[in-house]
Formats: sequence, C-alpha cells, structure tokens
Amino acid sequence: MARVVFTNKAREDLIDIWLHVAEDDPAAADRVLDRLDEAASHLADHPEMGAARDDIRPGLRYLVSGSYLLLYRITDAGVEIVRAVHGRRDLISLV
Repeated sequence: MARVVFTNKAREDLIDIWLHVAEDDPAAADRVLDRLDEAASHLADHPEMGAARDDIRPGLRYLVSGSYLLLYRITDAGVEIVRAVHGRRDLISLV
C-alpha cells in the first residue's frame, strides 16, 4: 500500500472546492470532499489507476471523481496529490 499525501496547493484546492460548493449546499460540499478523499484512498492500493498525462508534465496522472480531478504523481514515497480541480479547468495552466 502506497502512502498518499496532499501538497499544500492541493489542500488549498480542496478548501476552495468546499467553499464554492457550500455557497449553495454545505451538505453537498461535504459529499464532494468525501468522494475526493475516497478516490485518494484508492490510489494507496492502485497508484497507477489514473490516466497518465505526460503531455502536460512528465509523470503526471489524474483520477476522475465526479466533476473533479485529482492530479498526482507517483513517487518513491508513494502518491503525491499535487492539485484537486474541476474537470473543466485548463490543466496545463495549473501545473
């Protein structure tokens, strides 16, 4: 089982996601973060389950969770989640 860590930027992304969704529905915001956390947990057992995006940055992968993406890379220490973003965002400008 790989260790999964969130970068500071990814943690900020999660806060921003929660705040944005919570403007309309705080309970829905909680559910979104729960799903993202669950998706991140799956990476501990299956770090290569996300699609590779070497075209954006070598070693970058992403995992879809609802309307959101977890952008991550596999390291010697495990999995490092570098961003958590809405799927419609321009990924190239984010990483």
